[in-house]
Amino acid sequence: MTESLVNRCRSLPAGSTLCILGAGFSGRRLATLAEALNIRVLTTSRNPDPESRDLRFDTAQDLMPTDAELDGVTHLLSTIPPGRDQNDPVLRTLGPQLRQLPLRWAGYLSTTGVYGDTEGAWVSEADPPQPGQDRSRRRLLCEQEWLNSGLPVQILRLPGIYGPGRSPLAAVKAGSLKPVHKPGQVFCRVHVDDIAAACLHLMHCSAAGQHPPVVNLCDHEPAPSHVMQRHAADLLDCDLPETRNYTDAEADMSAMARSFWAENRRVSNDLLCKTLGYTMIHPNFRSGLAHCLKAERLMGNPTQSASDSAEESDPALRADQDR
Repeated sequence: MTESLVNRCRSLPAGSTLCILGAGFSGRRLATLAEALNIRVLTTSRNPDPESRDLRFDTAQDLMPTDAELDGVTHLLSTIPPGRDQNDPVLRTLGPQLRQLPLRWAGYLSTTGVYGDTEGAWVSEADPPQPGQDRSRRRLLCEQEWLNSGLPVQILRLPGIYGPGRSPLAAVKAGSLKPVHKPGQVFCRVHVDDIAAACLHLMHCSAAGQHPPVVNLCDHEPAPSHVMQRHAADLLDCDLPETRNYTDAEADMSAMARSFWAENRRVSNDLLCKTLGYTMIHPNFRSGLAHCLKAERLMGNPTQSASDSAEESDPALRADQDR
């Protein structure tokens, strides 16, 4: 956790406890930031490492944290995806317990996929969701469950998530990335540090009486995937294969990748940044990739495996798989 990130964030009031349900890529980053700010943090995992402090939470087996373990939780973030029955597994298993907690803020990580295809037009929180994919329709149902739960909920809609160990850099360096261009197509993204910092910012906004029910959390600059990948190659001083047309590449793509390419939208972050006053740490992919490169070099080796699949070469094409 960089000192600059910690210094730009404020801790929560004394006595606060933050619980993160599902400490994956995004949740773990928030937990690390919160701990650096001396906030008491609880995290959950389906299969906790014996040496970790994670609480066991497996909705498929109805294994839940106890009342005693959750005692005193004041802030909550759920990153757990919809269940197979299309209901939210957290509310199904933990709902009664959560309603007994002294919660001041409860965040739910959703997806900008609920807006569906806008043919590249801008969308904001004021636009009605029109999900075109089954996974996005399930997300919208879970959003509605959370908003109807009686908890102090805020829905955070995220696009593709990237960060150190999860960016195009490894695939570019390995020479396995095959850039694709579809005229007019852009993808929205957000760096994992902005997810963590924005969550804390929104907790403070809520305490001050600013609590919109839905907030888009994305950077300022939607961009084609091949443009981001070319920039990654420039940072690494690597060659990149010639960009292929989407019509030529589509046959080699998985069904999941084709579903992402089927939707094109630009997502506005004006509510977050202009109304609620959040300043993006990484306002675009150029800033974010530079940070990834620096961090990955400090780590020694990127944790991301090189792949030439469309889903792996651009995190924007895995937008719904982290939450």
